[in-house]
Amino acid sequence: MTPIVWLIIAVIVLPLAYFAWSLLSLDRKGIVAIQSNLGSGFAQGTAVNLKRPPLMLGVARKLTPGSYEAKLDHWLALAGRPASMPLPKLIAMKPALALAGSVAGILLFLVSPGPGIVGISLFAVMLLYFLPDLMIYNTGIKRQEAIKLEFANTLDQMLISVEAGLGFESAMERAASQGSGPLPQELMRTLQDIQVGRPRQESYEALAERCAVPDIRSFVLAVIQADKYGIGIANVLRAQAKQARVKRRQAAEEKAMKLPVKVLFPLLFCIFPVLFIVLLGPAVIKIIQAFS
Repeated sequence: MTPIVWLIIAVIVLPLAYFAWSLLSLDRKGIVAIQSNLGSGFAQGTAVNLKRPPLMLGVARKLTPGSYEAKLDHWLALAGRPASMPLPKLIAMKPALALAGSVAGILLFLVSPGPGIVGISLFAVMLLYFLPDLMIYNTGIKRQEAIKLEFANTLDQMLISVEAGLGFESAMERAASQGSGPLPQELMRTLQDIQVGRPRQESYEALAERCAVPDIRSFVLAVIQADKYGIGIANVLRAQAKQARVKRRQAAEEKAMKLPVKVLFPLLFCIFPVLFIVLLGPAVIKIIQAFS
């Protein structure tokens, strides 16, 4: 056999064979035993609805490393854990898309065999496998940018509420209820964590971890220090709000300074050629007609 045939076997047939082996070697008896043990712990007469996990999800969890699954869970937390894309669905979707890309690559190779088709099929399989990761990561980045923009205004609202006589948590609740966007949602989740009995410091640290914005992290550290040493929260909020406004203005000025550099390339490659054609085109045509 030619090397191209061996390459096709290596990049398409072997992954499909491994996927089929994982599907056949799934421990169904272990899953049934776990479900029976869980069901026996409930009182008799209680309606227990233990659904068996989908077969595709079990295979996908077996193929996905634990560290990679933890990274996906962290990206989902940064993206706000969208209801349409939970972690089990994301894990099950990735190998399903890769399998669909492999089948499409095999069919395309059968129609028109060639080394280029093998490269395209391999690229399609890799792209389809990592496409959900790119979508979740992009959603997380956009969400962090929205949190960064809302941070200064939210701090101003909390500062006004504290100076009016409310406590810090009451001011946080008011800012969360009056605002709209990802930052008020995270503040409301932090308040819910505190209400269910989670320590305040852990709740604030979880807020900084979910947001992953440097300004939020510095604000959380300042609040924890103020709570620990008895510093007035109004002074902390005033200093943090002033610093957030300065950083937001500096970020806007930085984007304004980068704008001429970003406009330069479209100007050179898109606008100037068309302008030269419009201005010099008739003169070039007349010169060619005169010397022809």
